[in-house]
Amino acid sequence: MRPRADQLSVFPAFFRIADEVVVIFGGGDEAYAKARLLGNTRARVLAFSSDIDPAYARYLDENGIELTRACFDASQLAGARLVFAATGNAAEDREIVTAARAARIPANAVDQPDYCDFFTPALVNRAPIAVAIGSEGTGPVLSQMIRAEIDRRLPRSLGRLARFAEQSREAVDRLVPRGALRRRFWRRFFTGDVAGAVERGDLSDARRHATVLMMNGGRTQEGRVFLVGAGPGAEDLLTLRAHRLLMEADVIIYDALVPQAVVDMGRRDAERLSVGERKGCHSKSQDEINNLLVALGRDGKRVVRLKSGDPLVFGRAAEEMAALREAGVAYEIVPGITSAFAAAADFELSLTARGVASSLVFTTGHDLNGETLPDWARLALSGATVAIYMGRTVAASVAARLIAAGLAEDTTVAVVENAGRADRRMLHGTLRELPGLETRDELTGPVMVIIGDAVAGANFEHSEPLGGVLAAPMAEFTRI
Repeated sequence: MRPRADQLSVFPAFFRIADEVVVIFGGGDEAYAKARLLGNTRARVLAFSSDIDPAYARYLDENGIELTRACFDASQLAGARLVFAATGNAAEDREIVTAARAARIPANAVDQPDYCDFFTPALVNRAPIAVAIGSEGTGPVLSQMIRAEIDRRLPRSLGRLARFAEQSREAVDRLVPRGALRRRFWRRFFTGDVAGAVERGDLSDARRHATVLMMNGGRTQEGRVFLVGAGPGAEDLLTLRAHRLLMEADVIIYDALVPQAVVDMGRRDAERLSVGERKGCHSKSQDEINNLLVALGRDGKRVVRLKSGDPLVFGRAAEEMAALREAGVAYEIVPGITSAFAAAADFELSLTARGVASSLVFTTGHDLNGETLPDWARLALSGATVAIYMGRTVAASVAARLIAAGLAEDTTVAVVENAGRADRRMLHGTLRELPGLETRDELTGPVMVIIGDAVAGANFEHSEPLGGVLAAPMAEFTRI
């Protein structure tokens, strides 16, 4: 068969090494790294070295690993299941591998691919679940980067959940019919209330949920709605819990301000429904959204209601929670990074700089249209930092009322469109210049305005003056 570019030159496999002998030759950092890797297993590790680093020797002693201080001899390979040659001397490592191959023992020489019968992967350990990432020896740093990303996303409780599933298997075989119903049962088991209880460490509750699921034969289960904060829109600012729930959802309901890239992080076969709330454009009314959440919850679905930023900050979550409570549908809140924090990070701005601002206000600014000055405006006068959401269209009224109330015209302001995202735009100026923001029709994304004395301490290196030419999107800058 003619080889193709997408074919591997190795066959990924897992060796059974519980109680088997694995030999490590070498006394330096490479040997130490192999010993730590094998510490994740139940192998019987033997170490051989005539000259060993003290820290490595201490590790072996503390972990009960047998050390023989001797130079290499082929007799040391007797009974080995695997061999690692990590002496730091390339010629000696090749000698060890050659002897191991003669004895038909798979061997690995550090940094010498031609003398590797197998490659050690970057490992994510959730025993008994293991994820191994390999690059055929061509990109170990890339493998480690991928490992870190997978490790970040997989719950620490995954191994406990797998063992709990094994304990439940006999009862499942007896109570849940084979085929589609059993597949549905296991999917619910690994993503629903059972998994949640195991993650909390409450095995009693996990058994209760598993029993209910088994008695229902995998046909139905109680629905649950998750009001999830999507953060400011950057995929890597989504919380781990939010990402996990997206991967478990039956239905994802999202607002217009949530980027498609974040929505696409959900389970591939989940139903996706845009409810598109945006100023001047409502694809569904709030009542319709409430009714949809209730109906899906009653139908036994796991629903992620994905909201921009944090669901409890100007997200109308109160109305949705009230509707779900009244209908008796279970729900949970999953916080997200609110846009004010992302905007402050873009400007490297301390919102509560010591000695400058001791309080922080979140507002939309729309309540400045009344006759009475709102309490938050009075706080601004006393030095608070004010973060104004959806601030472009109310910039003039905000500036006029605050100046009229006595806030200095030269108070520094920071403006961010699409805070926290690669395509963000940043502007800075003074309260006197803020009304000009309303004429910037090219700012089509959500705009955050931050006002206060603390703003003067921000980094304006990548922002444009409010009175000048509009800055290019941040994606076009190369940051040091």
